[in-house]
Amino acid sequence: MSHARLGILLIVGLLYAGTALADPPLPPLPQSYPAAAAPPAAPEPDDQSTISILSIIPSQGEPGMDVSLSGSGFNDTTVAYLGTHELLTNVASPNLLSFRIPDLQPGLYALYVKKNGEIISKSYNFPVIAPHPAISDLEPDEIYACSSGREREIKIVGTHFTDRSMVLFDGAGVRTRFLSDEMVSFQVPTADGNQHKVQVRNADGNVSGALNLTIESRPEIENVRQSGDMVGTYNLIIEGRNFQQNSSLVISEQDTVQPERTRVKRLQVGSTYQEERERVYFTSCSQLVYERHPYSPTDKLFSIQVVNPSGEESSVVQVSAP
Repeated sequence: MSHARLGILLIVGLLYAGTALADPPLPPLPQSYPAAAAPPAAPEPDDQSTISILSIIPSQGEPGMDVSLSGSGFNDTTVAYLGTHELLTNVASPNLLSFRIPDLQPGLYALYVKKNGEIISKSYNFPVIAPHPAISDLEPDEIYACSSGREREIKIVGTHFTDRSMVLFDGAGVRTRFLSDEMVSFQVPTADGNQHKVQVRNADGNVSGALNLTIESRPEIENVRQSGDMVGTYNLIIEGRNFQQNSSLVISEQDTVQPERTRVKRLQVGSTYQEERERVYFTSCSQLVYERHPYSPTDKLFSIQVVNPSGEESSVVQVSAP
């Protein structure tokens, strides 16, 4: 290489080195970089500003029934409404409340809840239906089969009766007397001795539950007295209840021929015991007349019992008479 070319290369190298030394030094690398700023967190939902209804049980009801609402956002200021009617509300938890349907006319009402006097839930249609009549007592709840007149009047105590309510006796309507919205009455029709169902039906077709009315048809002897003494005959007046026109009188007495034996006679009302010409007369369901023809005027002890055609028997009564 010529001396001239070598000189040119040396000059160029010196110029490059000088330029590099003239540049300012680069800043040192940092040890770490700050993390990227996170976006601001979304605000937590404010439960105090929301309210909802998820279920309504039952979905309809009548005055006096309790209704439960489940949902969210309920608190002590939450009040339920039916239409414009503010309801007495019981808040059991933030998710459950209940109220009782007041005495409202049947119809469709908007059901909703309001919190803090201004936050209102979605509204739902809630049918208020006509109340069913309900009976709680019968006065009296038992009569005798032979009762008559006012003795057969039964008063029914309950609620939601109207002047168009009707009493059902074993499912059949009977004449009804309206006394108030809590009491009606009726006369018990002729019926067998047994338990009978009593209900009340309103004009809208709603029917109450049933209570049992007992008609007691078992004969009872309350008193026996002697009457009408005549030569060779007299009457025993048998007083009691539930005697019938075809009842029978059973007489048990000592046999006059064989005293160790007991003789039993059965006299049906209207028939004659031919051997002794004795008869039994029916005068009313509370009185029978037993015509006796004794062998001797001396009193003796015997027993009587009344038996109805159904087989129902009175208690056995001891009598001392000729």
